[in-house]
Amino acid sequence: MLYHLFYPLHELFGGFNVFRYITFRSIGATITSFVLVLLVAPVFIRFLQHLQIGQVIRKDGPETHFSKQGVPTMGGILILFAVSLSTLLWVDWTNYYVWIVLAVTLWYGAVGAFDDYRKITRKNSKGLSGRGKIFFQIAGAILAGFFLYTNPDFNSHLSIPFFKEVGPDLGAGYLLFALVVVVGASNAVNLTDGLDGLAIGPTVITGSVYLLFSYLAGHAGLASYLQIPYVPGAGEVAVFCGALVGASLGFLWFNTFPAQVFMGDVGSLSIGAALGTVAIITKQEILLVIVGGVFVMEALSVIVQVTFFKCSGGKRVFLMAPFHHHFEKKGWAEPKVVVRFWIVSIVLGLAALATLKLR
Repeated sequence: MLYHLFYPLHELFGGFNVFRYITFRSIGATITSFVLVLLVAPVFIRFLQHLQIGQVIRKDGPETHFSKQGVPTMGGILILFAVSLSTLLWVDWTNYYVWIVLAVTLWYGAVGAFDDYRKITRKNSKGLSGRGKIFFQIAGAILAGFFLYTNPDFNSHLSIPFFKEVGPDLGAGYLLFALVVVVGASNAVNLTDGLDGLAIGPTVITGSVYLLFSYLAGHAGLASYLQIPYVPGAGEVAVFCGALVGASLGFLWFNTFPAQVFMGDVGSLSIGAALGTVAIITKQEILLVIVGGVFVMEALSVIVQVTFFKCSGGKRVFLMAPFHHHFEKKGWAEPKVVVRFWIVSIVLGLAALATLKLR
């Protein structure tokens, strides 16, 4: 909105020309969403406490988590509010990709909100059924993939890191690939959200990396120089990424140990879906495995644990899954687990950025 209000005035006053630049508006979106969360969060947390919307702890979880029973949850609503408002304030409303990523984010947020609502009203950790949840996730991902696939400016070629001339065309199969990326990312972040600040920290890092990827993908000159796919219009997605990073930093202020509020599935499912969608738009889908390595590791730990448990007649690979609980069982303090996972996430983010010059 600010872009449409002020940029046309640059002919009267040259200073308004700054609204033309995606870099300026991305920074503006980051700061705006951060401040929004800081200002609204205290009131929102009290509102959640008044409604008795508290976290329901799984009975088979670590004993150290039992004290978190009743801590306000569904804080992801605050993240969605800040991201949506900040994006709409700073983005170019005519951009096709921004509306897609916003729609996917809000759709998955709605699925997560319903899941959280079921958990709270039933007073147990079982919310929406697994089949119901995956159905709505798949529906949202397929719609997003369809709108991207049918866009004339978008192609179905797959970008392979380290290989500048390798880019197989998936054709209609790109719809299935998009589904796997979005649904997989959404559930991976959801599984990671088990400790105070654990999921939101890597979200800041991953969102920051994809802010840069979005800007580069939408800049013809830089994309050509770095030999990465050029996606006309993708640069505007950097504004959305900035809003996500700012909102996540603001939320971390209240979610750090000991957490005053949890994001709930409304936050984790929507954040994961947002990152997956941005990865698809920027044609850096495979790099999401590296950038979001912490999320991938957590998801894989669950898959490995469940598979091995069934195949071995009850034996376990980890003391407990997801992976972060394994270290808790080994005696690591919660803040130590979280900060070390953040460190791993930072290193993986830098590794992903390094691939821009390794082609």
